Amino acid sequence: MKFYDIFNGDADGICALHQLRLEQPRAAELVTGTKRDIALVGRVAAQAGDQLTVLDVSLRSNVEAVQRALASGAKLQYFDHHAAGDIPQHPQFQAHIDTAPDVCTSLLVDRHLAGKHRLWAVVAAFGDNLVESAVRAAQPLLLDHTELARLHELGEAINYNAYGETVDDLHYHPADLYRAIAPYNDPRHFIVDEPVFEVLKQAGAEDLVCTEAVSAEFATDAAALYILPDAAWSRRVNGVFGNRLARAEPQRAHAVLVTKADGSYTVSVRAPRNKPLGADVLCLAFTGGGGRKAAAGINALPQQELMRFIASFRNTYK
Repeated sequence: MKFYDIFNGDADGICALHQLRLEQPRAAELVTGTKRDIALVGRVAAQAGDQLTVLDVSLRSNVEAVQRALASGAKLQYFDHHAAGDIPQHPQFQAHIDTAPDVCTSLLVDRHLAGKHRLWAVVAAFGDNLVESAVRAAQPLLLDHTELARLHELGEAINYNAYGETVDDLHYHPADLYRAIAPYNDPRHFIVDEPVFEVLKQAGAEDLVCTEAVSAEFATDAAALYILPDAAWSRRVNGVFGNRLARAEPQRAHAVLVTKADGSYTVSVRAPRNKPLGADVLCLAFTGGGGRKAAAGINALPQQELMRFIASFRNTYK
């Protein structure tokens, strides 16, 4: 029997796993990657008796691999908040899936654990740009303003690290970042004791400076679209940039496209914060699209599909 922890490499996936392992420690093989690297379950050749814990990757994108693992006799525990499609009904499949726009996977784990490691769920919610949810979850913890602000910065820093075409674009491999976090019950101690936080905070700030030269391709009262160049900084910062835009203009939807070497685009969509709906439906209409109601994306939008996407984006948010 083998144990596998399969998780998205962003703040939500890392913090979700960390909460579980603080409460239920066990050695497991780590399976993760960049933010867009979500077809992870298929990397595991599951056998009878194996136990797979899957966190913050779309069931829709992994359902065939999940079914194969179940057919092999493996047991799966699945936590996620993205559009799921049909959820397998199987005695060896335990699903904790909620696609409400104000939850993330770490908040689902927090719910499962009755709040035992909530500080890390707060970090993840901030990282996923669910600021109101993070503040609401933090209320019973009686944090002061400075502590809350530092947790917000940490969530953004961990999330920033996940964005890239490959792990070579990242400052830390997500598995290594998880291992650095794993010894810490309290994220405030991690902030003080580990240089990782300052490294990511500084790098993210430097990448954000590069976005100051980028103007919107178009901007209306309801929607705005930006196209970033084919560069490592663009690939790293597009998520943080999109979140900053969304917070600055909560009534507006935002799309941030990053040009790829082959001329296609990586697409990130943020629905308006005051009406966080529709991003998943918009992106699922394109090959390689997926996500959740408030935020979704497309892995590789072909150049010839760009105008169709722009038209769909403007029609969704008008």
